[in-house]
Amino acid sequence: MVYQPRIVDQELDELLGGLSAVALEGPKAVGKTETAQRRAATMHRLDDPAQLELIRAAPERLTSGEPPVVIDEWQRLPTSWDLVRRSVDHDPSPARFILTGSAVPADAPAHSGAGRIVTVRMRPMSLAERGIETPTVRLRDLLSGTKAPVEGSTTLALETYADEITRSGFPAIRQLSGRHLRAQLDGYIDRIVEREFIEAGHKVRNTGALRRWLAAYAAASSDNTSFEKIRDAATSGEGDKPSKASTIPYRATLEQLWILEEVPAWIPSLNRLRRLATSPVHQLTDPALAARLLGVDAEALIDGAPAGPPSIRDGTLLGALFESLVTQSVRVYAQANEARVRHLRTRGSEREVDLIVERDDGRIVALEIKLTATVTDGDVRHLHWLAGTIGDNLLDAAVITTGKDAYRRSDGIAVVPAGLLTA
Repeated sequence: MVYQPRIVDQELDELLGGLSAVALEGPKAVGKTETAQRRAATMHRLDDPAQLELIRAAPERLTSGEPPVVIDEWQRLPTSWDLVRRSVDHDPSPARFILTGSAVPADAPAHSGAGRIVTVRMRPMSLAERGIETPTVRLRDLLSGTKAPVEGSTTLALETYADEITRSGFPAIRQLSGRHLRAQLDGYIDRIVEREFIEAGHKVRNTGALRRWLAAYAAASSDNTSFEKIRDAATSGEGDKPSKASTIPYRATLEQLWILEEVPAWIPSLNRLRRLATSPVHQLTDPALAARLLGVDAEALIDGAPAGPPSIRDGTLLGALFESLVTQSVRVYAQANEARVRHLRTRGSEREVDLIVERDDGRIVALEIKLTATVTDGDVRHLHWLAGTIGDNLLDAAVITTGKDAYRRSDGIAVVPAGLLTA
């Protein structure tokens, strides 16, 4: 398979230009091994039992090869983290080690690695990386605060976005279609439930309950509903519901495996913004997993498949998973620009902004995500409220749509089709 360049490539190369060790972490099948291997002079695959046994017998082999040394799936031998840290203490030359990891190990390393090993997150492919369109609008320009011109057009239609939701951003999986695609996604979910939980140090006594919880969580995509409601939806019709304490390990382990990536609430240090909700917005790392857990394909999404149990969320499932797809992509673009992604909701949900992209200085770009081809004044009312509330701290604002054209409205708010946005 031909390597598809990733936005994280540039970040990785920049860091290796001045740092000795970088850990590239993210869910399985996201492309970490291939990305790291392209830079490797020495490769240690710790998911290969023979190689793992050899390293256990002679740990010094792990750090003695020609650099860059790639330690793939380092969490299978947690002591490898400390071995690399000590090697970096001895010789901090740039580009010595790349560690890849698909989970946080149950047995944490003795030392955090702070100051020696820098962690880089790798996510499923963003829309800009999938090669379905040539992007024309950069998040970098929106973050500059210059209100740069916004232009470009696309032929991508609603059906295309529905297809991208269900095809996945995992490089190898998205090359498939039909039954092959469904089988691979089912296999991915099976592996999480039946193997990855155990390898992460958590034994699942009832895999059926875990699958139901995952499906309920998928139905809560792009919403901040409580975990009690997710639990109740997962155990509908069952009189003896599990306690919140018994479902906490599900959430913790799925975060440990990089499968859950919730959007935290934006809590700025501004007295002008009060009564903000602090609960996160729920998201799986790839909306294709959510669609598969709920048993829907692109056609069903277009036809208006139910969004899940009424207790979970309102609105269409397509709208929720389109927001998931855009959120996944914006996170990739924001990381490339050293920015963070949050969301804003007031406690009563009177005001909300889907995504807040925050620079280190606290200034932000606000993004609304709309499953629509046209933008009305009603679609931007919360952006105007935010602009009036925080003033110059709002660098720019945009509505991400399924439309054809990128432009600025007369009020200065950008309108950007999702396929035209990039880092």
